[in-house]
Amino acid sequence: MGLRPGRCYRRSNKRAYTRLAITVHKKNYVGAAPALKIRQFNMGNSIKEFSHILDLKVTDDVQIRDNAIESIRIAINRFLMKKIGKDAFFIKIRVFPHIVLRENKQAQGAGADRISKGMSLSFGKPVGRAARVSPGQTILSVLVDKEHVEIAKQALKRANSRIPSGIAIIVHTDTKSIGTKPSKIKEEVAEEKKETLETTEKKEGAEEKKEEKAG
Repeated sequence: MGLRPGRCYRRSNKRAYTRLAITVHKKNYVGAAPALKIRQFNMGNSIKEFSHILDLKVTDDVQIRDNAIESIRIAINRFLMKKIGKDAFFIKIRVFPHIVLRENKQAQGAGADRISKGMSLSFGKPVGRAARVSPGQTILSVLVDKEHVEIAKQALKRANSRIPSGIAIIVHTDTKSIGTKPSKIKEEVAEEKKETLETTEKKEGAEEKKEEKAG
């Protein structure tokens, strides 16, 4: 059976199921959580200090599935890489899909209504994950320089057709509000810089020795 429309899961008025019941085992209805479809939460240049930040906010109280968040991430990342390059921006996803979505078994064809008869409050099978967001909550942030703010706005507008809610794009200069950046990448870049400096110093020293011998 294919993926059901997002409108089947966008309402957030039902009880949330987020994890296994570790303490009370008799309430352990979620046997297993589906794999996360979001591949990356941080993209772009995490080393550079940018001047502006753009926050993508929602205007409604909804649930956003992880495949929709992944679609937003891919669309924004590709647009910015094409327009300004991979070193001129940094993207961070600010929500995590904790909610486990469930679906009751269905059948298609004649007489398919029989399969739905049974327990009146059947739990259903875990089929995906979603993030439950509140009005005004930031789901994604982009760091850019001042000259790339308009391009970043165009990129964030691509999320409008992928979210079951209205969106608002807020531009400001409080870049520290994005939170922490991946430290592992920083360490790798620092090591690369150190290695390049050492190699250049060795080359310069070898060239100086050759000049002294020639002189």
